[in-house]
Amino acid sequence: MGLFDKLGFNKLKDGLSKTKNGLFGKINSLINSRKVIDEEFLNELEEIFLLSDMGIETTEKIISNVKKRAKEDKYETENDLQLIVKQEIEKVFSKTNAEFEDFSFNISQKPYVIMVVGVNGVGKTTSIGKLAYNFKKAGKSVLIGSADTFRAAANEQLEIWANRAGVDIIQSTNAKDPASIAFETVSIGLKEGKDIVIIDTAGRLHNKNHLMEELKKIKRVMQKVIPETPDEIFLVIDATTGQNGLNQAKEFSNALGKLTGIILTKLDGTAKGGIILKINSELRIPVRFIGVGEQIDDLQPFESKKFAEALFADE
Repeated sequence: MGLFDKLGFNKLKDGLSKTKNGLFGKINSLINSRKVIDEEFLNELEEIFLLSDMGIETTEKIISNVKKRAKEDKYETENDLQLIVKQEIEKVFSKTNAEFEDFSFNISQKPYVIMVVGVNGVGKTTSIGKLAYNFKKAGKSVLIGSADTFRAAANEQLEIWANRAGVDIIQSTNAKDPASIAFETVSIGLKEGKDIVIIDTAGRLHNKNHLMEELKKIKRVMQKVIPETPDEIFLVIDATTGQNGLNQAKEFSNALGKLTGIILTKLDGTAKGGIILKINSELRIPVRFIGVGEQIDDLQPFESKKFAEALFADE
């Protein structure tokens, strides 16, 4: 593991410390105390998973696979037993058909348009700023469209993030509707040959139908510029909200069609990191990025193997 990878892994490990030291930490204690996979072990493991917000369906899948592996594989030490549990957790994650897995991916057709949706308060604006920063750091030209025209604070915050990231931003200079901002941003992105265009959207749910119709309109209007746009629709979910986050995913999926990925924020603020498995398993929407801190570089591409390793890593 190179120095950069090691620094990123240490950030991930630190960001998951509440989950690791809380409920997931109990897995290690269970393995060390039981040392054998029997019914009592499986019952306790099931309880740990459920308390970690992993969900019944996901928990049953992992428990069943662990039980099967225990019969088929010969394990001799606690490390072997831990490896079985860790590998079965890894298997739960949806495989993404995404074009990019890190920020330095090759773009076949410019601009690569990312539409970001989510309710207010989940860290949507912050996530857009961090995405922009990381793309810029990877050598990409980035343009942000501030299409949340209903909250002045959102525009101001996004402008601050754009300045920090060193990228351009298109904002409303008058009472333009959100779709017109999205249209203008994609048009300028195409004309100027920008690598990445990121479109922010409103997130208030007090009038759900109105919000969802507005998002559909933004998508339709962008397609007048580039027919297959957007390339990605990312939903931002706050990891601390649990089941409510899954309900939000269903609402946005119903309105916009298939979401291409989840940005899961505030993982460092919860002991219930198991929600990440539940999202993958039950919604079949891959988690693409995770937020493990407040710093601008604390948004990481999600890698299931590293996630599992961080949860089981020695201090």
